[in-house]
Amino acid sequence: MNPTAQLLLPEVEDLIAHGRYAELREALHGVDPADVADTLAELSVKDVALAFRVLPRDDAAAAFAYLDPARQEKLLAALGDRQAADVLEAMSPDDRAHLLDELPEVVVRHVVSVLSPETRRVTQAILGYPAGTVGRLMTPGYVTVKPGWTVAEAMDHIRRHGKDAETINVVYVVDEEGKLVDDLRLRALLLADPVERIENLMNRSYVKLRATEDESEAVRLMTRYDRAVLPVVDSRGVLIGIVTSDDVADVAQRQATEEIHRLGGVEALDAPYMKTPLTSLVIKRGKWLAALFLGEMLTASAMTHYNSELEHAVVLGLFLPLIISSGGNSGGQATTLIIRALALQEVEIRDWTRVFWRELAGGLALGLFLALIGLVRILAWRWIGWGEAYGEHYVLVGLTVALALVGVVLWGSLMGSMLPFALRALKLDPAAISAPLVATLVDVTGLVIYFSVASIVLRGTLL
Repeated sequence: MNPTAQLLLPEVEDLIAHGRYAELREALHGVDPADVADTLAELSVKDVALAFRVLPRDDAAAAFAYLDPARQEKLLAALGDRQAADVLEAMSPDDRAHLLDELPEVVVRHVVSVLSPETRRVTQAILGYPAGTVGRLMTPGYVTVKPGWTVAEAMDHIRRHGKDAETINVVYVVDEEGKLVDDLRLRALLLADPVERIENLMNRSYVKLRATEDESEAVRLMTRYDRAVLPVVDSRGVLIGIVTSDDVADVAQRQATEEIHRLGGVEALDAPYMKTPLTSLVIKRGKWLAALFLGEMLTASAMTHYNSELEHAVVLGLFLPLIISSGGNSGGQATTLIIRALALQEVEIRDWTRVFWRELAGGLALGLFLALIGLVRILAWRWIGWGEAYGEHYVLVGLTVALALVGVVLWGSLMGSMLPFALRALKLDPAAISAPLVATLVDVTGLVIYFSVASIVLRGTLL
């Protein structure tokens, strides 16, 4: 709970307990809806319902949108049909559609049935688009003007209809068929001559979304063009809605969370961590752990192949974790950088050769850097008397570790950078399996590189 909600909660609890509902209405009015939701989330459903009954309709709708789906469902049942309908009617169409998307089907049918015909039509139109598309994010609350109008006529129109719009910072110019032809900032209208025609202010340079596009396209375009709102058109170019920055921010946060979960080898959670059931959390983590465990069995198999080398040169085992972890770390770094670059479209699949040569040079430089640190460490420990376990051939052992580090770090960098390209080419999500797969592959191949280098450098001495 945020600080504002923590301060507000005792007062709200006291007002509800003593039935001072007029003061409760005044206390919550003007408070940010997110803070109101955080405060009410700490109360029982019965008390929340009391609070919602005394709140102004618009305040209640705004706070309701910030409650988690489970609490929303319980609150709708507690409010009853009429009051629930009032709250839903006051919500923005996109928030209402998002709510219905989260509720069980039987609840959705009942909720939709109590809405007014016009609200039901708008809501069902949004819900008609597939989940994850721009159509599910859009709202029909926008203002349009015609090219032939004067600025004065457009401003009069905005004054009459702007109160029902999600935003009036941008107004949209449409032709007689409703097709989008341009967008105009309100600032441009305010500063223009009242007798100037709208068509004279147009430059026909605008960015639009299609309702059927993936919601990630809304995130990309809004970020690229630094827009707070984007128009949404259908297949004919007819303006049917807008997408605002708050909705896109929610999508961006959800997508970033999913990618972070997957990069960590966890199936994306469907709810916040503390609200995810333990059984679901175990299952989502267990799938990946089991897959990685089976993959790491290859490491055990590789180790048995080099048993004789370890028996003759036990000192090699001292540096095994160092070698393996360095390769895994370099691979993980490369994977993370490339996955993010692909997501932001900083690189495309066709850029894989350029990335390969960059990682080849970078991996070699990083490998040499770590090799120098490793070699100095082994020599220094021996010279100050702490490296007796390295034996009389400590220089060769240091050289083995140094060369192996160069090879493993270089290989990890190349593997980590190329695997996301391969997965993207196969139409798979690189974020879902790249990092865990790179770690497993580098573990196995790192052993091969390490012991291959050791067999060459230490031949005739320790081996």
